[in-house]
Amino acid sequence: MVLTTVLSLLLVQQAPAPAAAARMSRAETVRCAGLTQAAAELAGGESDQGRALSDAALFWSLAAAQSGAIQGLSEVESDRELTAARVRAVAELSRGEASAREALAACVARAPDLG
Repeated sequence: MVLTTVLSLLLVQQAPAPAAAARMSRAETVRCAGLTQAAAELAGGESDQGRALSDAALFWSLAAAQSGAIQGLSEVESDRELTAARVRAVAELSRGEASAREALAACVARAPDLG
């Protein structure tokens, strides 16, 4: 999480909002960040799927941090919101909730290929 915060601070002032996230509300962006982070944790980073989820998590985490900065949230507020979204998503995905899996698939599809 600290690495994400550091990277986001470097990018917030330099880059425009990512195109995939620019048309989404902050709540949707944070939801995608939480879901992809949770899925990456659950999958582990060793598989192709785990690496793809980690890339999507990085993208959505940076987009959420940038969105928070644009809206005037402090780093602490933004991190707290993202952590809560991740914890919620871990529980939802662990329970096998179809709505969480569907939302995760949509988030992954909207993230650019970083590989």
